[in-house]
Amino acid sequence: MTTWKLVRIFAGFFILLSLALGVSDSPIFVSHYWLYFTAFVGINLLQSGITSWCLMESILRNIGIKGGC
Repeated sequence: MTTWKLVRIFAGFFILLSLALGVSDSPIFVSHYWLYFTAFVGINLLQSGITSWCLMESILRNIGIKGGC
């Protein structure tokens, strides 16, 4: 699996998890502050789309995951 796919898998997982923890109607609600994490992930996705640089992708490459699409 490539870094490109893993970054998107991690981002999707983190968004869904933070929504589940931050929305009061969720059965696993913890705190509304988890919605800040959702915004953080979204901002990082936006930033990586504009600058073509992603910290998560750099970390994955450094641990030996193959880059590319």
